[in-house]
Formats: sequence, C-alpha cells, structure tokens
Amino acid sequence: MTKERLYLFDTTLRDGAQTQGVDFSVEDKRLIAKLLDKLGVDYVEGGYPGANPTDTNFFAEDPGLKHAVFTSFGMTKRAGRSADNDPGLAAIFESAAKACCFVAKSWDFHVDVALGITKEENIETIADTVRATVERGREAMIDAEHFFDGYKANPEFAMACLKAAIDNGARWAVLCDTNGGTLPHEITRIVSEVVKEIPGERLGIHCHNDTENAVANTLAAVNAGVRQIQGTLNGLGERCGNANMVSLIPTLLLKPEFADRFEIGVSLDQLKEITHVSRTLDELLNRAPDRYAPYVGESAFASKAGIHVSALLKDPATYEHVPPESVGNKRRVLISDQSGRSNVLAQLEAAGIDVDAKDPRVQQLLDEVKEREYLGYSYDGAEASFELLARRALGEVPDYFTVDSFRVLVERRYNAVGKLVTVSEATVKVRVEGQKLISVGEGNGPINALDEALRKDLGRYQSYIDEMRLVDFKVRILTGGTEAVTRVLIETADKSGERWFTVGVSPNIVDASFQALLDSIIYKLMRENAPAPETKRKPTLKAPASS
Repeated sequence: MTKERLYLFDTTLRDGAQTQGVDFSVEDKRLIAKLLDKLGVDYVEGGYPGANPTDTNFFAEDPGLKHAVFTSFGMTKRAGRSADNDPGLAAIFESAAKACCFVAKSWDFHVDVALGITKEENIETIADTVRATVERGREAMIDAEHFFDGYKANPEFAMACLKAAIDNGARWAVLCDTNGGTLPHEITRIVSEVVKEIPGERLGIHCHNDTENAVANTLAAVNAGVRQIQGTLNGLGERCGNANMVSLIPTLLLKPEFADRFEIGVSLDQLKEITHVSRTLDELLNRAPDRYAPYVGESAFASKAGIHVSALLKDPATYEHVPPESVGNKRRVLISDQSGRSNVLAQLEAAGIDVDAKDPRVQQLLDEVKEREYLGYSYDGAEASFELLARRALGEVPDYFTVDSFRVLVERRYNAVGKLVTVSEATVKVRVEGQKLISVGEGNGPINALDEALRKDLGRYQSYIDEMRLVDFKVRILTGGTEAVTRVLIETADKSGERWFTVGVSPNIVDASFQALLDSIIYKLMRENAPAPETKRKPTLKAPASS
C-alpha cells in the first residue's frame, strides 16, 4: 500500500523565539536550522525578515539547507495598498527565503475590530499577497490565524479566507488554533468539514498548547485529513508553547496507526538523533533538559519499583511503549528504598560493573542503599553517586585525592564604592599523592565559592575537570526545626553534553553540598579513566567466603 506523505514545518526559530526567556542570535538560528535540516524536517521557518535586525541578518543569505525549504514568516499586505507597494512584503521578497508563510485573519471578529476593514477587503489582501508571492517564484502559504474560533463563529467567512489563498496559488492553507483552546474532538469535527471543500494535501495544522492538547490536536487533525504539521522543538512557544515536534516525529514514525499510513522526511536512522537535537537546543538556551519529557527525557524510560524492573528485564515492552534506542535515549533503572535485586543488578550492568547475580554483596549493597535512603539520601535521581557507592563497595574507586579541610566565610560589608554587598569565600585544602594544595574561591554564594575553590587546583587531575560546570543545584529540607536534615542534589555537565547527578545529605547544607560536589568530581575522573594513585581504596563490603 502506498503511504501518504506528511510534511513537517518547524517554527522553532519564530514561535520558539517568542518563549519567555528565549532570545536567539543569528548564529543560534543558523545552528538550529542545520540541526533541523539534518533531522529531516521539510520546512524551516526562520523568522520575520524586516521585523528586527536578527531576522533580517539571518535572511540576508541562504543558510545552505540540504533538505528543508528555507521559509520566511510575514503578514499579508496592508489593506488599501498594492502588494508591490507594501514595505513588509518587500523585505520578505528581498530575503533569501524560498517559501513564504503569511499570517492572515480568518475570524470575522478580528477583521472587524482589530483590522477595521470589511470582510471582502480581508479576503482580497490574502489573494493579492499570495499572487504576488507566486509571481516571484516563491512557494506561498498562509497561516489562518484563529481559524477554529473563526470557523465556529462564521464558517462561511473562515472558509472563504482559505479558498482565497488556495485559488490564487498557495501551496498550503494552515489551520491555526492560535489561543490553544480547541479540544481534539472539535479539531476532528472541523477539519473533517474543511476537507470536504479543500483537499487535505493542501491543508496544514498549527496548534498551541494552552490546554495541554497541542500534540493530541495535531494528530487528530492528521487523522481528519491535513497533511502539513507545524510545531517547535521541545514545544517552545509563547504562553504554554506549541505542538512539540520532538513528540510528534517519533509518534508518526513508531506508532502503527500513523507509520502504516504515512511517511515523513525523517528516517528511522535520523530518528535516533532526536534526543541529541532536543538536548542540544536546551544546551544552547542554557537550561536543563526536561527530565520527564516524552521520548527524550532522562526519565522517559526509567523504572523504579522492583516488581516493574523484574518484568521489564524479561520483556521490555511491558513498560516501554517504544525501544529507547529508537529515539537515541536509553533505559534507566532507578535505585531507591523501593528497589529489589533486579534494580541493583540492572543498574550495575548499565554502569559496566560485572558482578555475579548470586554474589552476596549485591544484597549488601541493596541493604546499604535502603539504609542510606532512610537517612535521607536519594539515588533514584543521582545515578552517579550510586555508581560511586557501588564501585567503592567493590574497591574500584581510587583515592584520587583527599580533602584535609575546607572553610567557607560569608561577609556582608561595604565595597570600595560604598555599596553594601555580601561576599562568599571558600578555602579548600587537599592532598594529591602527598602534595598539599590550598585553593581559595569566591562566588555569589557559599556553595558557588566552595565549588570554585574545590575545582581550582587538583594538581595532576586538573586537566580532567577544567571543562566541568555545575548546572543545577537543588536543596530539600527533610526534617523541620533548626537542626533540619538537608539533601542536596547537584547536576554537573561538561563540554561533551554529558550530564550527571550526585547527592549529599547532612544537617549542614554546606557539608551536604560538599559531599555532592566531591562525588561529581570523582565521577568525572573515574569516567575519564584518570590515572589512579598507587594505593587503591579498600572494598567497604566483604567478599563472599570461599567454599
């Protein structure tokens, strides 16, 4: 059976740029466009030429996309002037874009109130804009803004807007759920009515996520007939975001309901890069990836309860709806006080630790984990600390260095210009193969200062940790009162993009933080196969007695 083609239209560089706290540079846009092109999307919408210097510069030259069509965004011409005499259209037509997507009003309320023109004039602006685009050899399409609200209010006018675009040469007319308030059953009904008059292969869908239904609405629209899908990487977008392309693509490729009927420009091999693409975007935005994101999050294929893990190891499909490797992710078996031997064995195997399943030390390790979690430790989110705990138990973690002491000072004083400031300073004394090293660090808080001091000079090991950086720091108070026990979870990253989590627990928040910082450094040294000193750490658990 011949499959129908679905076209992926990514709007990360425009809709994503409207996300609070997101501001792409020209170089950022070029990098993301290349990632999207390599992934296999069909259209990369880069922004609005002429609207701001960044977008104008980005569209000044062709980014050299090999697969995707470089697309600009803009508005239809203003009423009362010709397309040839509209400055907004001029900037778009002068750009390097090969396709142009224009936002057009399709809700009569907006035409009357926002534009203050007649319905006939609005329809004419759509027709003129599309004609002018086609005449210049560009692929034309419109985003019918607030289409579903407009269709509910006045279906004849909303349809007339779509037809004005299609009849004058537009490749696509895109149905937009601009305020994100439409629900899947409404999408299905309305799209089913639209495709009776306009072929589905000329229609697209653009959904916002204000009711947490953007992905569901998009899939409903595909089932009802549309053949172009608009969305953003990681669901970026204003307010609650847009349809998440990172969730849509694997669903279309891996779920039989769609995979058996449709094909897209992304291959199964390219799909394995989607986790990397998702996390690269987060790295570019200097924010931690969503651990619970479907398909690509670190917890997307994580299991914690012992009975679940036992079943999972026998048949992964029991708790994994798709193989994690198919999207470039991996299975994670978490360790906690709910764990059984299966969890420990799976985690040891994942860490490359070869231990016989019948080795009594496995049960000893599990008992120690449960005891430490009773004291406040949590290893289901700190796999690096668990691996160190396990390897220490087996005598596999070298004593790279020892900490003689550390001290943290917090001083509130007036600086040289008379401004009241709070300054944190930390001093750490360590020994590396008998060499005593003293480092001092300053930071915007005691933990930052301690981190700076600890990583300032580790002698022969310094080159292994230069690229490390602390990217997240979470504190949880486990018991009340002034003597509360504190748990600190630290996330660390390096230039390779790898991230790892470590944990520390103490009644003293600085001490708990220091434990987690130490683990993060030691884990990095171990992972980089840093040379061990001559004396290795002794196992903390006894080996089984020989028979």
